[in-house]
Amino acid sequence: MTATRLHIAADAAAPGSAESGRPESGRAESGRSGSAVTTVATPTLRAWLHRSSFWIITSIAIVAIAIVSMLISGGAQATGRALAGDSPSPAGSMALVEVLREQGVTVTLADSLTEVRAAAGDNSTVLLYDANDYLDADQLTELADLAAHTVVVAPSFLALQALAPTVGFGGVSEAESLSADCSVPAVNRAEQIVPGGDTLSIPQKNAHPLVTGCFASGTDKFSLVQVENDTTGGIVTLVPDARVFNNENVSGYGNAALALGLLGPSDSLVWYLPTLADLPRTGPPSLADLTPGWVTPVLLLLVLTTLAAAVWRGRRFGPLVSENLPVTVKASETMEGRARLYARGNARLRALDALRVGSVQRLARTVGLGRLAHLDEVIGSVAAITGSAPSEVRRVVVDAVPASDAQLVALSDSLQALERATSRAAGTATAPHPEAPASASPDFDSPPAERMDP
Repeated sequence: MTATRLHIAADAAAPGSAESGRPESGRAESGRSGSAVTTVATPTLRAWLHRSSFWIITSIAIVAIAIVSMLISGGAQATGRALAGDSPSPAGSMALVEVLREQGVTVTLADSLTEVRAAAGDNSTVLLYDANDYLDADQLTELADLAAHTVVVAPSFLALQALAPTVGFGGVSEAESLSADCSVPAVNRAEQIVPGGDTLSIPQKNAHPLVTGCFASGTDKFSLVQVENDTTGGIVTLVPDARVFNNENVSGYGNAALALGLLGPSDSLVWYLPTLADLPRTGPPSLADLTPGWVTPVLLLLVLTTLAAAVWRGRRFGPLVSENLPVTVKASETMEGRARLYARGNARLRALDALRVGSVQRLARTVGLGRLAHLDEVIGSVAAITGSAPSEVRRVVVDAVPASDAQLVALSDSLQALERATSRAAGTATAPHPEAPASASPDFDSPPAERMDP
């Protein structure tokens, strides 16, 4: 916006000050000499980038997060399911399955309990890894009765309650090494397994002769527990650490010997990883059935963290405190700063009001009125002393609203002419307007370069 003679500080704050400045955003001068120069400040690319920097950075961050999420999710899908018998990824178990097949064991990969029923026999071994807790208590009990030996990897709380009620969770092993110390043949051949995994506990007061703990990490914590059913004679082996069977760790320590000793004695092995097919057929699975168990506590933790952050960062800092600047700011700098703001926001009326405040104050002094004089008194006195119509004086100092930069310049010139005519009529000598052009007319009655209808 073209900003001309916006004497904000000089007119309103410090009348009569010798310091004045012109806003750099643009100048337009017009006078009776007929010369006119108009410069319109157009926003540059640099200014647009500065104003839009927040949204640009936010968009780039969102795109980057989306790309990283896609890469992570794609990598996770490429790894396949954990302990999948056909997955060569580090978390899969294809290496162990292939070794068992080379030794003559018939390995059947099952995704549902129906497939297990069809493949398992009285002398079969079933490996169960239910990472998503698809099976209920009745299905777990039925599964234990389908085969002579059932190996449950990383059992859940429900699996422990259904298959070994006297066994509980023991936390993570803190032992630096886990050595064989029980009568299970597969454990004795393995001698040791990878340390640092989850454990199971067997309380001493609830100890049962058919429950055997191996790879002890203390008095009641074990990395393998074997339970024998005194009714059917079936054996259930609980291995809380799934790393013993995956491709990444099966070749370390005695993991391979333990896995082959547990899964290889029978000629038939059913490798069972439950899926959505094991859920009850009462209707489509609900969102709760498809959601892993860790989602709810994580969401609750995020909500609590968000509330804590809102309270922490959203607290009130108290009322604002006024403090004097340690330096002196020139009136011209303040004027130019405000002029740039008005020009940027196209606030023509606000800029004109700043000029009118200073003009009314000077007109009141010229006609001999005090600072507390009413605006109507000032208008009436000025009209009487200059011989102008009160409506025309009111139009210049109050009513006219500029709709363009040219009209703003014309009203600024009209204010100058009104002040000069009042000073001349009052017979007082006043200093010329700080930015009055040399060719400006001293007569208020003569029209300025461009008039504007109220």
